[in-house]
Amino acid sequence: MHHAHPERTTTSGAATERLPVGALLALAMTGFICIASETLPAGLLPLMAGGLGVTSSMAGQTVTAYALGSLLAAIPLTIATRRWRRRSVLLLTIAGFLVFNTLTAVATDFTLILAARFCAGMAAGLAWSLLAGYARRMVAARQQGRAMAIAMVGTPVALSLGVPLGAWLGAALGWRTAFGVMSALCLVLIVWVLAKVPDYPGQTGRQRLPLRRVLATPGVCPVLATVIAWMLAHNILYTYIAPFVGQAGLQEHVDLILLVFGVAALAGIWIAGRLVDSHLRPMVLASLGGFAVLSLALVWLAAQPLTMIIVVAAWGLSFGGAATLLQTALADAAGESADVALSMNVVAWNGAIAGGGLVGGVLLESHGPSSFPLVMAAILTAGFAIAWWSKEHGFRPGARSTRVRHGGH
Repeated sequence: MHHAHPERTTTSGAATERLPVGALLALAMTGFICIASETLPAGLLPLMAGGLGVTSSMAGQTVTAYALGSLLAAIPLTIATRRWRRRSVLLLTIAGFLVFNTLTAVATDFTLILAARFCAGMAAGLAWSLLAGYARRMVAARQQGRAMAIAMVGTPVALSLGVPLGAWLGAALGWRTAFGVMSALCLVLIVWVLAKVPDYPGQTGRQRLPLRRVLATPGVCPVLATVIAWMLAHNILYTYIAPFVGQAGLQEHVDLILLVFGVAALAGIWIAGRLVDSHLRPMVLASLGGFAVLSLALVWLAAQPLTMIIVVAAWGLSFGGAATLLQTALADAAGESADVALSMNVVAWNGAIAGGGLVGGVLLESHGPSSFPLVMAAILTAGFAIAWWSKEHGFRPGARSTRVRHGGH
């Protein structure tokens, strides 16, 4: 992987200055489909529950099933396909989305839908461990932060626009149509990848890196622990956003609430893209700390519609940069074994999404949505503490450029 040779950036001069935007955006679109497929039920929860004759917390398990697929498949599938050419693996994951989203759109049996969601999640698990490494290979070392920000832009765009668009489509044409649209996007993406994305060989046998050794790399565990805390708190609220905003009488406007979240998240990713290379640590601490404060505020403010909308916007802003910040911190900490570390990130991220679906479902059934904020605030405080203490290796102060020159170690 050529990011081990920073000296190349000086010899090829202007040739490396132009980012391969078309190819990076195809990766971003893959990320968009991953996330939009995963979180679509959040916007369609009442419709899916009604259409399938199940409770809201049961319909929420379609998110859990998808996350479990990603969680269980990410590492084994990443290892199984390491020697394959990269573009073949990418196309395989997109074909998986095409098949299983189509199945979700047409199946009438809830068990079959859960199975299809699990398999779509497996495709996502493989895609996630591929995308960041793919983006890093396309550019010179000092452009990796920016390249990853572009390749990861699909995540907040999906969270911001994918889910509200899905909610709106679902309300207009039925929830099944929303999944059908995802399948249509997969067809477009297959053509785009074949046209624009360069192919790279897989890894040779020599480059095997045992998982334990990567986990033992200083900084890797604290970053993963931060990912889990942040995403667990986020997903308790995000998966069950419909019942939560119902406390403020906004259940009819879930698509609007999600749009507010999304537009703010887009602003968040733009800020993170600008500052990730120079201010990674303060950005992570500010985002986590801000979200913890917002969670506490929701203990008292959840019943007021206007306040709810302002809090949702601030939550989106704090969340937007999460993918860029956390994956960059993890890839830097792991250095040469970034691909393996990023497949662990998929496990951590999706473990937290599955956990959010389960914990949120239990809280919703037992104590109602008003029980979410305190639980979230406790989890976020723990995450903030971990990020704060991992100053030496995980979330290091200072600019990244001083470190990346030396291969990230």
